[in-house]
Amino acid sequence: MPLIREATLADAAPIQAIYAAIVRDTVISFEIDPPTVGQMEDRMQAIQQRFPWLVCEIDDEVAGYVYASAHHERAAYQWSVNVSVYIHPDYHRRGIGRALYTSLFALLRLQGIYNAYAGITLPNPGSVGIHESMGFEPVGIYKQVGYKFGAWHDVGWWSLALRPLDPEPAAPFLAPSLRDSAEWQAAMASCTPLARQC
Repeated sequence: MPLIREATLADAAPIQAIYAAIVRDTVISFEIDPPTVGQMEDRMQAIQQRFPWLVCEIDDEVAGYVYASAHHERAAYQWSVNVSVYIHPDYHRRGIGRALYTSLFALLRLQGIYNAYAGITLPNPGSVGIHESMGFEPVGIYKQVGYKFGAWHDVGWWSLALRPLDPEPAAPFLAPSLRDSAEWQAAMASCTPLARQC
């Protein structure tokens, strides 16, 4: 039975394994050298001070993960995030990305986040497909912005409005301040109708 839950440092090794293959073998990530497990732990701890980092666990294995990060550090951007999702190849096309994003977006709305953005190295029809199926709309392309594996690559950007804009938005909540609330747990469980697809 698939389980969507918050990531812990015990998940760093399987998360690193999923991501390392993407770094080594594809242009999906613009990193050249995969982070170590220790570096992945540091990233997770830094992200989770502000935002959710979730995993989908199936039969005691991490099948995929998703997280949000600051869109930009300047204060006026605090209501916007970048999001990323990575699925182990053995679990592609089983609804895991949709389930993870469903829970993540519910948590971000609870935090008071208004906009989510996704950058996608092109071409990547699978990633474009999952994001557009979740309601993301294309907003532009950074032409030939990254160089990897002997070629220049475009990155497309997609946006998703998570909630109607407020003319006077309150500062977003930090994820740790909400983790023990019933609302947070309900948001975590919001993917339940999709879990059977995992």
